[in-house]
Amino acid sequence: MSLNLEPKAVFDWFYKLNQIPRCSGNEKRVSDFLVNFAKERNLEVIQDELYNVIIKKPASKGYENSIPVIIQGHMDMVCVKSDDSNHNFDTDPIQMIVDGDYIKANNTTLGADNGIAVAYALAILDGNYAHPPLEILITTQEETGMDGASALKKGMLNGKRLINIDSEEEGVFLVSCAGGTNLKIDFDIEEEEFVGTGLDISISGLNGGHSGIEIVKQRANANKILARVLNEIRKHTDMRIVDISGGIKHNAIPSNAIAKILIKNTDNIEEIINSIFNNIKKEYEIEDKNMLLDIKSSSYSKAFNKNLTDNYIDYFMLVPDGVVAMSKGIDGLVQTSLNNAIVLKENNILRITTSVRSSIESQIDMIIENIRILSKKVGAKLEQKSRYPAWQYEQNSKLRDISLSTYKQCFEKD
Repeated sequence: MSLNLEPKAVFDWFYKLNQIPRCSGNEKRVSDFLVNFAKERNLEVIQDELYNVIIKKPASKGYENSIPVIIQGHMDMVCVKSDDSNHNFDTDPIQMIVDGDYIKANNTTLGADNGIAVAYALAILDGNYAHPPLEILITTQEETGMDGASALKKGMLNGKRLINIDSEEEGVFLVSCAGGTNLKIDFDIEEEEFVGTGLDISISGLNGGHSGIEIVKQRANANKILARVLNEIRKHTDMRIVDISGGIKHNAIPSNAIAKILIKNTDNIEEIINSIFNNIKKEYEIEDKNMLLDIKSSSYSKAFNKNLTDNYIDYFMLVPDGVVAMSKGIDGLVQTSLNNAIVLKENNILRITTSVRSSIESQIDMIIENIRILSKKVGAKLEQKSRYPAWQYEQNSKLRDISLSTYKQCFEKD
């Protein structure tokens, strides 16, 4: 069976790929399929312990002295289905529907990310196109953390030029990418009896968004805003935090946060809270005009001790958030940012999860060091959970220049 679409070779291979279940972490079958493809054509192939596959094809006649080129994509896919779908991602092929100029799946994800790249690579390997030495790199577990790419060993590839065909927008070339890391900042919880009036203060209604894509919009961070409100309260009365939380995902700008507190003096306290909140809301009246504050009375007898309460607020008042630096080479591109994403009380630990991103490795190091020093000052422990490398923008790139000119020749537009 075929999808009867052009370029035929590409879509024929895409159809074959979608007959093989390939959710992230379940790539052995599709990896073996790629290995067999290579062996049937007498091409050199490498398959590692995480089922990454590298297929090497010698240069066409006359191109033997050309610089080797790596073409890269990933074989796994995000596996999501509608509530009423009976699709089994462990056993069933993807059911594809051709709708005019578009292909879609029947109540599941399609797997074009990044199956279409694999299909292009196989079509190139199977064709008779003039080409330099080729190395086709197809990785695993990209959608769940790029574990396959991280497991690659030095010496597996020889190419000095790499074309990543895991992209989404036609006519747009990606020439830089942020690396990053996730940090855990842990405070040991020490509680004490405290007599005071209980309040629940919540911040909500923020737009939030993806901390990589939408950080440039300078949207408000609910955890930072709540800390500013708490800081204002402690300037007017003795205060303790009972519990505090905000955000749910490390890669999402937190859109809500709540603090349960105890205070000694309630005189004008709501007026004080509303005043600082209204000032903050004006700062974000374009991006977060629907920001909400809610104050409720409550009753508590135990709270964090004064040292922990102050240290937590101090940390959030001092830690950077959002855009740290913009690119000097590309207008409008965020170079370095961080997102103070999650605050959560876990057993006897108050944990802050922070996501750091930058297209320059040394700036990732700078932010980590900044947070290490700050954490130490407030008595918290810092742990780095994961890290992936940055791809820094090259001011002069022959590969980029060739790609741009070739695109213009093919499509008669920039």
